[in-house]
Amino acid sequence: MFEFLTSVVGVAVILVLMLAGAAIKVVQEYERGVIFRLGRLIGARGPGLFLIIPIIDRMVKVDLRTVTMDVPSQEVISRDNVTIKVNAVVYFRVVNPEEAVVKVLDYIRATSLIAQTTLRNVLGQSELDELLSQRDKINQTLQVIIDQQTEPWGVKVSVVEVRDVELPQTMQRAMAKQAEAEREKRAKIIHAEGELQASKALAAAAKVIASEPTSLQLRYLQTLTEISVEKNSTIVFPMPIDIIEPLLSLIREKAAGQQG
Repeated sequence: MFEFLTSVVGVAVILVLMLAGAAIKVVQEYERGVIFRLGRLIGARGPGLFLIIPIIDRMVKVDLRTVTMDVPSQEVISRDNVTIKVNAVVYFRVVNPEEAVVKVLDYIRATSLIAQTTLRNVLGQSELDELLSQRDKINQTLQVIIDQQTEPWGVKVSVVEVRDVELPQTMQRAMAKQAEAEREKRAKIIHAEGELQASKALAAAAKVIASEPTSLQLRYLQTLTEISVEKNSTIVFPMPIDIIEPLLSLIREKAAGQQG
């Protein structure tokens, strides 16, 4: 009899410990416990220690931390008929744990599928140049659309970033040629502007020389000085007629006197 009572007490103690373990729940600071009583939603509790009724109550833990989710690479045809592959990353978190449990079966998978569909739709309405040059605008558009669709599930999408844009090889070569042509265009424009400025400077110098004939002779002498620095064996230098005109006049006068 004593052994029987001991066994019964032991079983009772075990049952009490099991019920106590099932009744005592601990929820972390970054979690919430959604309580269902006989299938009906009671509410979210936590963080900390609290009790539930074993067997009658059921608790589902929901993590409130931000989830970083990679959106798999999607093949998209842009509005200008260019086939590209794009992937993205989505940052989201649960702001209403009750709705995240009650209104959707798996909020992470549902958000992933919504992000993939929205990525294809938005990029399909954009041209390739917009995707490459207006990345911030496209990211903002994706964030707003995805957040609107996940809001009924208690999920808040905070950031969407388009990461890699994979272009076909033919398009990469075409863009490289376009960039090279653009650089050559800028180089020619800069060269032409330099030529224009040089021509204006030469025209101004020509006006000064025309107004002062002696300045041309000084320029000749300066050029001769610069040439003499170089180690040239032969120098052909044009002599202005104005410089030798007095000498020629003297020679002509002597010749006229001898003939007379």
